[in-house]
Formats: sequence, structure tokens, C-alpha cells
Amino acid sequence: MATPTALVTGVLGQDGSYLAELLTAKGYRVVGLDVAEPGAGLPGVEHVVASMVDAPAITELVASTRPDEIYHLAGQSSVGRSFAEPVDTFRSVAQGTLNLLEAARTAARLPRILLAGSGEVFGDTAGEPATETRAFRPLSPYGAAKAAASHLAATYRAAYGLFACVAYFYNHESPRRPERFVTRKIVRGACRIARGLDSTLELGDTSVVRDWGWAPEYVEAAWQMLARETPEDFVIATGTSISLDDFVTKTFTRLGLDRTAHVVKSAALLRAAEIPIMRADPARAAARLGWRATVHVDELIERLVDAEQRALDAPSG
Repeated sequence: MATPTALVTGVLGQDGSYLAELLTAKGYRVVGLDVAEPGAGLPGVEHVVASMVDAPAITELVASTRPDEIYHLAGQSSVGRSFAEPVDTFRSVAQGTLNLLEAARTAARLPRILLAGSGEVFGDTAGEPATETRAFRPLSPYGAAKAAASHLAATYRAAYGLFACVAYFYNHESPRRPERFVTRKIVRGACRIARGLDSTLELGDTSVVRDWGWAPEYVEAAWQMLARETPEDFVIATGTSISLDDFVTKTFTRLGLDRTAHVVKSAALLRAAEIPIMRADPARAAARLGWRATVHVDELIERLVDAEQRALDAPSG
């Protein structure tokens, strides 16, 4: 049997790096694309530097690597940052997806494509768990860009017969999250306070409710989606949501700290628009993929805190 080739865009990000490890372990040839040089690189990955908005470069990459599967994870991924950089966000997410779909459509051999979508596309569902059939009503430039990209995947699937599917990922975390994401900021801040390195942690609106899962499990779902006979979109989430306020309390309690003595709310960190409650219904993934999240928020926080403490113990430089 020939070795399958997978192209992973955004390979140096949280999801891309975990997915590259998963695919390499399964015997794939992995080509990883990102906008920056990889430094030491990821073991077993053929790294390529290119921008998703460079259509000729993406077309050439798909033509030359002849991937069996494409996992499209690249693009500006911070909801908060998308309000400050809406144009760049839309270009990197929506135009980047269009460039990739066009490259796949014109390839000599049609690859299977997984698009990393987002629960942000569903917007404010008034607390109701979102399913795959929920209408899109995004409330951020990031959510709007992901909605456009998801519609493009459906269009190319219907018009050209591409095996293109969307994983509507809800929040998923790991120690590889950059600090601009609030969960990493909270965990890192709490651990530094516990060590006496800082005294306060500034946060914005902590009343929001989200569904947080473990990133390595979510990329496993992505792989399973491309292993099916037919393309289908799936909500990927734990099915359990808690408030950010509870996330903060659980993190500080894990470290033996009273959060009320350290957490400060900052109006400067509030977003122009916010989804108050995000809930997800991953029943289709359980029924048709056999995929269920096994790491829920308490264990997630334990893992994140333990990893942050190890990072603080590691010698600098």
C-alpha cells in the first residue's frame, strides 16, 4: 500500500503540530505549510513557507505535493484580535480557504479536504446547544470569516464533487496555546502568582460561557472525518459549558489561591461584541464518527496547570 500524503496548513500552530504528530505516527508523509520558518521544525514533517493568500504558491504546492488529504488549519485564529485586524483576518481565513479549494479543484488528483471551522459561526444561540444545521449568525470578524469559509467548502462540495468537510471546533486548549488566548493567560498568570512572580491578573468579561476541550482529541476527530466514505460536517465539542469566571476560580483553587485577591477586571479588555453563551451538541460526531471528548474542563485545567508549572521550572535560555 502506498504511503499517503497529507498537507497540513498552519502546521506550527497548536492544532497543526498535534495533527502532524498524529499523522506521522500513522505512517503518513506530512507536508506542513506555515508563514514562518519552523526553527527546529517538527520531526518527520516536510516544511514549506508560504502565505495562504498567495494563490499561485498554493496552487503550485498542491500540484507538486499531490496530497491525498489536506487539513486546512491556517488563518488568523483569535476572536479578539479579529476586531483589531478585521481585513487581515478575513483575507487569511476566507480568501486563504478559497485559494486552497481552487488549488484542489484543479489538481490532477482530487484530495480530501478538512476545513477547521468554528463554533463562532453560530453566534448567539440564546443558550441553546448548536448543531450542524444551525443557521450562521456570527458576531465577530473572525466568526464571519469562518462562516464564509464554511460556505465555500459546501459550495465546492456541491458544485465540483470535492470531498470537503468542516469541523466546527469549539474552544480547545493545550500547553501549546499562545498567551494571547485567555485560557493560557489565566493559567500562566495564576501559576506566576503562586510563585510570587506576579500579584495580579487583568481580565475582561468573565461572565461568558464556553465549551472547552483538549486539543489533541480534536485533531483525532479531524482525521476520522477524512477517513469516512462521504464528506460530512461535524460539531466537535465536549457538550459541557462553564463560565470563564468558573474557569478562573477552578484554576486558582487548583493552586491553593483565592482569586478574589488577585483578579482585576479591565474595561480595556472588553470586546466590541461578545457571544454571552456558547453551547454545543456533538451528538452527530458521537453517532457517526464514534468520537467523544474524554477530557473535560476539570482535567483540562489540571493538565494545563501542571504543564505551566513544568515550564516555569525549566531552565531559561
